[in-house]
Amino acid sequence: MAPFVAVNAYGNASIDFSDPAAVKALNQALLRVDYGFEAWDIPPGYLCPPIPGRADYLHHVADLLSGGDERELPRGAATAILDIGVGANCIYPILGSRDYDWSFVGTETDPVALQHAQGFVRADATLAVRLKLRRQRSALAMFRGVIEPGETFAACICNPPFHASPEEAAAGTRRKVRNLGGRRDAPPVLNFGGKNTELWCTGGELAFVRRLIAESAQLPALCRWFTILVSKGAHLPAISRALGEAGVTESRVLPMAQGQKQSRIVAWRF
Repeated sequence: MAPFVAVNAYGNASIDFSDPAAVKALNQALLRVDYGFEAWDIPPGYLCPPIPGRADYLHHVADLLSGGDERELPRGAATAILDIGVGANCIYPILGSRDYDWSFVGTETDPVALQHAQGFVRADATLAVRLKLRRQRSALAMFRGVIEPGETFAACICNPPFHASPEEAAAGTRRKVRNLGGRRDAPPVLNFGGKNTELWCTGGELAFVRRLIAESAQLPALCRWFTILVSKGAHLPAISRALGEAGVTESRVLPMAQGQKQSRIVAWRF
């Protein structure tokens, strides 16, 4: 970590958050010091998640499951979480198994990402008993083909592709680099990385959320809470209409913020 730390314009020791290598080194340090996970890495070009934001998501899910009563926060392997798109980074099962001792089923369409995540399971005793990984062979399906008969979950979680095209993803990267103080004329290098399936899909974030809502309506008893991270606040009205059309009995929008990053979790149940 030390080679990436320098004094910033405010006189504070920090890293260059526009540098992918620095961001990955920070994640490795956080996971080692705060979570006791020693061997974390990602294949070149794959998504390097911001640890505080991912942990915040799980804490919100814990609050949902507890009904807002801190004394009732769910702990232990009996709380099963479905991670849609577990990724090569495997971050939600790592954090959730450490913070709450939850068990996870992680699904993934990318075979390389799945193989890398499987390496974490082989290398870590906690994940070996807390995480099952499954290949989702359809990019358009959320639950079909990966859920076993009679299986249910306390919640599903998902960090969807936010963009509708590679061009939109590149434009978003350029804005992010400018906000982080990087060169305006620099090529769009992703500070958090990300392969195509991690960054964009046909129809973008809104289409992805609508598919998840539609499938949840077909399997309303699958999860006590269905949840998904939503990056763009402008999508909330359309998402609200989709939830109403699906016949949900309760829905919530849970705001999240880490630094300049503003996002929210949309949660619903039947």
